[in-house]
Amino acid sequence: DGVGEWATTTVAKGIGKNLKILKEIHFPHSIGLLYSAFTYYLGFKVNSGEYKVMGLAPYGETKFKNIILEKLVDLKDDGTFRLNMEYFDYATGLRMTNENFSRLFGQPTRNPEKDLLTQFHMDIASSIQSVTEEIVLRLAKSMAKDYDSKNLCMAGGVALNCVANSIIAKDYYPNLWILPNPGDAGSSLGCAAYVFGEHVNWRTPFTGYNITGRYPRRKALDELLEGNIVGVANGRAEFGPRALGNRSLLADPRGNDIKDKVNEIKHRQKFRPFAPSVLEEYADDIFDMPVRKSQFMQFVAKCKYPDKYPAICHVDNTSRVQTVSKEDNLSYYKLIREFYIKTGCPMVLNTSLNIKGQPIVNTYLDGVEFSKKYGVKVV
Repeated sequence: DGVGEWATTTVAKGIGKNLKILKEIHFPHSIGLLYSAFTYYLGFKVNSGEYKVMGLAPYGETKFKNIILEKLVDLKDDGTFRLNMEYFDYATGLRMTNENFSRLFGQPTRNPEKDLLTQFHMDIASSIQSVTEEIVLRLAKSMAKDYDSKNLCMAGGVALNCVANSIIAKDYYPNLWILPNPGDAGSSLGCAAYVFGEHVNWRTPFTGYNITGRYPRRKALDELLEGNIVGVANGRAEFGPRALGNRSLLADPRGNDIKDKVNEIKHRQKFRPFAPSVLEEYADDIFDMPVRKSQFMQFVAKCKYPDKYPAICHVDNTSRVQTVSKEDNLSYYKLIREFYIKTGCPMVLNTSLNIKGQPIVNTYLDGVEFSKKYGVKVV
């Protein structure tokens, strides 16, 4: 986590309705705040730009990893850690980092209004991503050794780091469960579960505003078959930071120019990747999946055919995969299935139906306005 009350890292054991805390790390020592400090240093907005750091990381090399582990983080073999607060200001000031931090890496904090992203920034992003993976993996390895359980649940903002999640699932906990919204907003579910003393039996992320009386599948399919980018706003909106088919911008993942076109519509940086929504039964054919299901888009996997599906492959040929089954979202499954029957491609490119810095398209009227402003049909 970044920080809850005082705990920033917690290991607990759940049995039935009871949760027993086994060990904790407290503020100001925090994986989430460490990652946010580098988000700030790279010129991105804290608490919303961390995913940009993760997206930038594959473009760089881990040149600063040793410096981070030698100067900033005292990391133990079991994954416990302490931060050297001489380099951070978030506990006492109004900034995440201070001059010591900038001197350590040899450049000032990037000004996003003036400074372009350079190879230096890419290497910084790659280094902190690697350190984060190292911390989380040591924690997972320690838990697997010390506690007799094959099951792991993860929560907190760091659980949105799908690269680290994938390594944990592959190496230590194949039965890994992460709530669709593991960040701060998901705390609402935890509070409700705690008050009522009940386990939350999570079945669907589609709990938001409901657009009813519309059947857009055929219209969406026609747009995709014509090579167009199409918005889908149908049914209940997704709970969480991932668009999962009900408030999504969709495209054919096979086009070489599709990624740039979608980024242009959304006013996003070109280095940002897009996710594939793939029929669950075909996921293993196309990706080296670390898990069987990734219905909430929480894991990454290497694409076996990056030349065939360039629009959904990142620079390192990975994709943040969403698997789609009939049980997950029947309407979305049928759309992708029909696209597969027509084209032989069992997936579509999927990103959120909004523009950078703007709210998600939520209501029918939001969709009408989106279509007028940006020239993309919303069905």
